[in-house]
Amino acid sequence: MESGANVWNCPFDYAEGLEFDPTLKRLLTEEPVARIRLPYGEGEAWLVTRYEDVRTVTTDRRFSRSAIIGRDFPRMTPEPIVQDEAINVMDPPASSRLRSLVSKAFAPRQVERMRVRTRHVVDELLDRMAKHGSPADLMESLASPLPLTTICEVLDIPERDRGQLRAHARTMMNVSLDNRDKAVRAKAEMRGYFETLTAKRRQHPGDDLISALATARDGDEILGDQELTVMAMVLLITGQDTTTYEIGNLAYTLLTRPEELAMLRSRPEMLPQAMEEMLRFIPFRKGVGIPRVATEDVELSGVTIRAGDIVHVSYLTANRDPRKFDRPDELDLEREGKPSHMTFGWGGHHCLGAPLAFTELEVALGSLLERFPELRLAKPPEDVRWNTTSIWRYPLELPVAW
Repeated sequence: MESGANVWNCPFDYAEGLEFDPTLKRLLTEEPVARIRLPYGEGEAWLVTRYEDVRTVTTDRRFSRSAIIGRDFPRMTPEPIVQDEAINVMDPPASSRLRSLVSKAFAPRQVERMRVRTRHVVDELLDRMAKHGSPADLMESLASPLPLTTICEVLDIPERDRGQLRAHARTMMNVSLDNRDKAVRAKAEMRGYFETLTAKRRQHPGDDLISALATARDGDEILGDQELTVMAMVLLITGQDTTTYEIGNLAYTLLTRPEELAMLRSRPEMLPQAMEEMLRFIPFRKGVGIPRVATEDVELSGVTIRAGDIVHVSYLTANRDPRKFDRPDELDLEREGKPSHMTFGWGGHHCLGAPLAFTELEVALGSLLERFPELRLAKPPEDVRWNTTSIWRYPLELPVAW
């Protein structure tokens, strides 16, 4: 059948704590392949919300990420966050080559080294929080500094540059229309910074992640200069902001659910499994990310998507699809089965840094629960203030006491 007579206007600005966006829930339930209009960009797009359809769009070669380059595609932010040379707008085989090179930098041995560094940083931050005394803001004490410090250590970015780079990343994520010029400038300045830094690491490699990327080889293949620059940018942006927000979200979720918190305290070995379920359950962002373009006519759930149409997917709704997950709107830390959530993406664009992100989250949460057995929210949950201007969902501050 043809769909699309009904076009949904989707600002995707819902920001009530970590409640699930009712518009997304309606789309999943009422029109799982729907025409939508987004705040920025030209024209309309399709939004695919069911788990199996999302899996098709993210793995089927008939949907191309690179085909969005040069198009003013429907999106959430005034200025596209993505760079034209970035791996997240490549299709196989170009992306396969890059992923193969980058994955060498995230080999288990490297991730284990990162775990050691992360634990060291977490211990220092929690020492400082204990010294500060109760109450303290968990976002300021742990969630904000940890991922930035860790990814900057892993990339070997000088301490004096870190604050400015973080500010640039946040400017690029802002969804306000009056932010467009600032976002363009922030993107250009960050790119210039990484062009200089990656060129130095190419000439004088150390034992950091940028040097590992600069020297990684797959046969005769290496990363080109522009590829290396953009990859370092992507790693900094995705390696700190999203992990910061998820530490806040995970902590808030546990601190507002006494039974789940008590279970994890008594059975700390359950933490990895519990985290997978929380990552599935928490709506960690708003709306949608980078779309794809259909390269030929494709039918999904009885709806024909035409060649040239822009297609967005929602990992959030895929994580709540009742066809895939039993009782999808319940948080069940003992949920059986292999983790199959889409919080780190899916298919050829599954997050390459997922092992590092998961390691950071696990070390941060595990150490926090172990170190502060009496940890609790220092104000009623309804008084916690939440971000409303970014594509990400997270508490602006999380006052805790012990």
